[in-house]
Amino acid sequence: MEKADTPLQTVRSQIAATCKRARREPGEVTLIAISKTHPADRIEPLLEQGQRHFGENRVQEAQDKWPALKETYPDTVLHLVGQLQSNKAEDAAELFDVIHSLDRPSLVKALAKAKEKTGRCPDCFIQVDVGEEEQKGGCAIADLPGLIEQAREAGIPLAGLMCIPPADIEPAPFFALLDKLARDNALEGRSMGMSGDYETAIMLGATHIRVGTALFGARG
Repeated sequence: MEKADTPLQTVRSQIAATCKRARREPGEVTLIAISKTHPADRIEPLLEQGQRHFGENRVQEAQDKWPALKETYPDTVLHLVGQLQSNKAEDAAELFDVIHSLDRPSLVKALAKAKEKTGRCPDCFIQVDVGEEEQKGGCAIADLPGLIEQAREAGIPLAGLMCIPPADIEPAPFFALLDKLARDNALEGRSMGMSGDYETAIMLGATHIRVGTALFGARG
């Protein structure tokens, strides 16, 4: 009997198939395994299968489990995908390689200050509030050009834009909007798409997809 594919193999196959339909190369899409709330023994099997990009929501949780994992797998790239408090900017700069939730001038200042102190500044995606949902965080669309300018003036490396579309609504228009905003502002990256909609996101230009449930199963 043939051995069933692992969840990681299944997701990678779906990424490749979707890229083929979109006339894109699979290498254009970075799969970020969202490991928030999952302990190290759930993460290690994915590391052993070659997955290297992981996402966490909280600085403290990442501090508790990732330094030891990174000792064993030093080429791991760690992404902060949750909201970042300005007073945690220095801790985030020391641990994370990429931040997906830059969304306000005060955080730009905090990251610039952390960069001066630590010599490190992760690549940053600006989170855009495409659905006008203040509770999710994100920069208002009207404020985006100004925030991009502030970040560039502060020497913050910008990787692109990130969004979380409203729940229970067709996500395609929001992904298309983020793609347009990225093009309008000459930014390469589009961090968009999760377990339930990453194929749609890839069709609409996603460069980074954030997948948790499809890899780890539903959280209890």
